[in-house]
Amino acid sequence: MAREYNLKPAIIDGAVSNDAESSYINRRQFLRYGFNTATGVLAASLGVLGFASILLPPGGSNAGDLGVVYWAKGREDEAWYGAKHLQLMTKTDFVEEAAKSNTGTAGAAGIWNGVPVVVNYVNHSENKDTPESSGLARFQFMEGIDETGKTIGHFEDLSDADPRIFPSENLVMIFGRCTHLCCIPGWQLVSNSFTEDSWTPGGGDDGGTKLFCICHSSRFDPTALEMNTNRNRSNGATFNYAGIRKAGGPAPVGLPLIPIQLNGDVIEGITDYIDWYTYCD
Repeated sequence: MAREYNLKPAIIDGAVSNDAESSYINRRQFLRYGFNTATGVLAASLGVLGFASILLPPGGSNAGDLGVVYWAKGREDEAWYGAKHLQLMTKTDFVEEAAKSNTGTAGAAGIWNGVPVVVNYVNHSENKDTPESSGLARFQFMEGIDETGKTIGHFEDLSDADPRIFPSENLVMIFGRCTHLCCIPGWQLVSNSFTEDSWTPGGGDDGGTKLFCICHSSRFDPTALEMNTNRNRSNGATFNYAGIRKAGGPAPVGLPLIPIQLNGDVIEGITDYIDWYTYCD
């Protein structure tokens, strides 16, 4: 039997839908709707929850190549950034949202340079000196373990060589294509133990605040930063990259980062590491 996922309820005319049938979609349905629906919107059985809010389409932002825009298609009334759909992301937005959380984190789906991304804010600067048992998230800098169990290297081996790779202003941007089958993970689109507003150290699969891929249940910890390795899909060449750790599921390795910079308050991506994203070419 295909596994079913409990989607966060859609907002319909200002009210949360209580139709149980509208809250579930299994993997086969997800793939069928995803690749056969030209409009990019799920069938009516999912109410107003847009397919594009789970699987972002290609397309450039309105801000040129560097600016990151929010993508909340179909979730404008539900996502905290819904009213900002297609607007430029700013650090202030994330700081304000993180202040409402138990963990000091916030995340949002977006589009940068024509590709899907997830931006995460972690209040590392304030939380790093608190006891880990407090459950306040902070960035963790780790050795990466590849799919064979081999240690690749430490995140700081790369960030020391290029400080722009280090989290900028408590922010990281993640390339939004799963290393399993190139599906597009969503930030907090489903309700389960992996997406709870909770945090534990170590980059493992316990605790919440995970980036969750609805297609095959891969999980990634956006606070656990490591070096890892992957392959260019077109020519098979291997490369090392800085990314977030795989916490669980079938994905072989974690997701690469897109280094960012701030232009005033606006979040922009840096294009120097596009080779890191070629595993889905």
